[in-house]
Amino acid sequence: MHLLVLGGTSFVGRAIVEEALRTGAEVTLFGRGRTGADLFREGTGATGVTRLIGDRDTGDYAALRDGHWDAVVDVSGYVPRHVGQAMDAIGDRCGRYLFISSHAVYRRSGVEPGSDEDTPRRTPVRDVHSTELLDKDTYGPAKVACEDDVLARYGTRATVVRPGKVAGPHDPSDTFTYWVRRAARGGRIALPADPAQPVQIIDSRDLAGLVVRLLTDDRPGVFHAVGPAEPTTLGGLIETCARVAGTEVEIVQVPPEAGARMFPLVRPNWPTQQRSSARARAAGLPATPLEVTAADVLAWDRERGEPPIHRGYPVQEEEALLARTAEGITAG
Repeated sequence: MHLLVLGGTSFVGRAIVEEALRTGAEVTLFGRGRTGADLFREGTGATGVTRLIGDRDTGDYAALRDGHWDAVVDVSGYVPRHVGQAMDAIGDRCGRYLFISSHAVYRRSGVEPGSDEDTPRRTPVRDVHSTELLDKDTYGPAKVACEDDVLARYGTRATVVRPGKVAGPHDPSDTFTYWVRRAARGGRIALPADPAQPVQIIDSRDLAGLVVRLLTDDRPGVFHAVGPAEPTTLGGLIETCARVAGTEVEIVQVPPEAGARMFPLVRPNWPTQQRSSARARAAGLPATPLEVTAADVLAWDRERGEPPIHRGYPVQEEEALLARTAEGITAG
């Protein structure tokens, strides 16, 4: 299989390229060449990788005017303009076009836990000023528009994958890494949420495995990429991270403070964000145990020197909050 990956040198794209190479595919990467410039180079153990340089922001797709690919994976399409220009440049010179979307496409209310891929989506937004200034209000609707455009252009040659929260080595978001690192410190952990809140995260390598399997099988349709295979809660996730690190933790539920930052994996409206993975599992979605994901993220984080992360509570802030919580309990 000859695969064109739009993006492919950051977190999710990197995992997809690694999985594709593992299965013997030839990979062409298209991007600006700024992220992961040393990845997949000659002498790094990767073979069969070609790099093409272009820039979606400026509309530079000249590098894609020649060539034919069995499949395209669009990892970096966030706004309709980018996706449309990529499809215009590639045209019919690909077999299948797989678009990486998001669960942000779904409506925020009236959705039952365990919803499937046919759940009603939000209204697409195409206005340039809205869709290219992505925030919580425009990100999902822009992805809806991108999905619609891909399906309209390629029809049964189109595939859409909607990942949930993705975890694994090389994750730049710190979402899962915060809990891995915090649990490894052990002790009392402040949690501004109900520990019984269900959570869904998917290992980046499982997402990559699903993508490559869908392409290998030439399978159309829309698929949720969610995990882990065994249901877990936020408290259970933290305890799993502690067990992997060999520490003991005590989870202390604290009230959310007014104006507090969006906390990693805490979702007040979690029932509407629990998705069914049945369709993707039937199509070959792998199932890495949560313990393995946590162990691999812990090892990667330590190997990179545990740089500052910008999610969750800073150490001193958490200690002060735990102290105030203890005082309140004692006074009560």
